[in-house]
Amino acid sequence: MRQSKLFTKTRKEAPADEVSKNAELLVRGGFIHKEMAGVYSYLPLGLRVLKKIENIIREEMNKVGGQEILMSSFQPKENWEKTGRWDAMDDLYKVSDSSGREVALGPTHEEIVVPILKNYISSHKDLPIFVYQIQNKFRMELRAKSGMLRSREFIMKDMYSFHASAEDFEKFYNKMKDVYKTIFQRVGIGYLTYITFASGGTFSKYSHEFQTITSAGEDTIYVDEESGTALNKEVFNDEILSQLNLAKEKLVEQKSIEVGNIFDLRTKYSKPFDLSFTDEKGKKYPILMGCYGIGLGRLLGTVVEALADDKGIIWPESIAPFQVHLLALGDDKEIFIEANKVYESLLKADVEVLFDDRIDMSAGEKFADADLLGMPYRIVVSERSMKESGIELKKRAEEKGEIVSQDELLRMLKPSA
Repeated sequence: MRQSKLFTKTRKEAPADEVSKNAELLVRGGFIHKEMAGVYSYLPLGLRVLKKIENIIREEMNKVGGQEILMSSFQPKENWEKTGRWDAMDDLYKVSDSSGREVALGPTHEEIVVPILKNYISSHKDLPIFVYQIQNKFRMELRAKSGMLRSREFIMKDMYSFHASAEDFEKFYNKMKDVYKTIFQRVGIGYLTYITFASGGTFSKYSHEFQTITSAGEDTIYVDEESGTALNKEVFNDEILSQLNLAKEKLVEQKSIEVGNIFDLRTKYSKPFDLSFTDEKGKKYPILMGCYGIGLGRLLGTVVEALADDKGIIWPESIAPFQVHLLALGDDKEIFIEANKVYESLLKADVEVLFDDRIDMSAGEKFADADLLGMPYRIVVSERSMKESGIELKKRAEEKGEIVSQDELLRMLKPSA
């Protein structure tokens, strides 16, 4: 894509009411547009990142047998009354039409997915089933001040699993721990992310969160770096330490952001809707459930918080809007002719490239924008590079670049078959 055709522009300053690093950099870079507190629109660059995260998650859900669906955002009040959450959930948006009829604006989808599955499950032979969606959610978040980390409208992947036995549920639940680890590795923050024991409430001893270490985090966790185990501050006591075989003196306190969670629902939602199955002997049992969530925008914001430096964003290659940011520097017509040749050769090699072909920008402004936007590789065509019969290549996360030939550049950047 030619940057001169990109309708968004970078900004030197973020909106005065943005206090989080992720929102500041994403707004300044033109990745997102703030509509109001906790509500953002995705612009071309931001949407490219979001779609890459979405595709990674979808691939991993499909690998474990997940079937993708898309459920309604409007949810019947009656369903929420059956589970007791119409009055109990204090961040639930309740919407009324002109007739006074009330519906819930979905923050999660247990109250929808269970009635759907009730139409298709009767026997143990129908189980297990794993369904998921990637969809907008709405929560009445009164503390929406952390950019993409705490939003009132957000996109979530929520998967729901349905099982006939505790053994089958445990097997899948443990498999999902590994799937989530793979997802966070693929988006570039696996080395900073820990599976974390947290309170399971009244339904199970523990739930499991996935927490990414960053100073901007709102959570506090305690990490055993040797074993890779962590626990949330809310479950930090001697009894839990003993159960997990952890030594208090080995734990390191860290600030973190929750980027995902998996939870044992047991029969909390299947019983109110009488979601059940019959076994080989015809005896009826309630179905066991699990749920598995990842907020895509929250994950995107966490990557920015965890990896950015004082110059701007540093995107991992797997989710960067473009792999390469090509800069043409100088007023010489030959420089732009050469840069165009490089651009066309990269496109032909299926390399995703953003070409800064703007003619009214200084070299300093182009370098600053490249650092802010954070593509993994910056390549420069300039008078200096042309004198050396090459192209200057630099990784965003490194200080120094090198002059390489166009053939070397293509070998380094061309996607593997």
